[in-house]
Amino acid sequence: MLSYLVSSLTAVIISFLVMFIAWSLAKRSVTDREKSSPFECGFDPMGSARLPFSLRFFLLAVIFLIFDVEIVLLFPPVTKIASGFDTYAFVSLISFLLILTVGLFHEWNEGSLDWMA
Repeated sequence: MLSYLVSSLTAVIISFLVMFIAWSLAKRSVTDREKSSPFECGFDPMGSARLPFSLRFFLLAVIFLIFDVEIVLLFPPVTKIASGFDTYAFVSLISFLLILTVGLFHEWNEGSLDWMA
């Protein structure tokens, strides 16, 4: 219990130390009109901000984010099974992969993955 407390406290102290060093070393510049503009990436700031975009591209981006998060969620059960076989972790992993597969086929049949069409 004490080792968890010490390691957690060490992680918090190191995090705050890194944040303080980054804040103190950050180059502070004079605020100008271009830097304070919300469209700094080559867009015309005087143009319309309500340009239409492809809804299919948005759906594909959301699906990518969902599956990206799910890949991260797969790492703990795999490492648990790799360290020693655990029936509960194995059944949980298989059911999670089954839900992912059913969701993927649903998105495929719905046509959300065909964003070029």
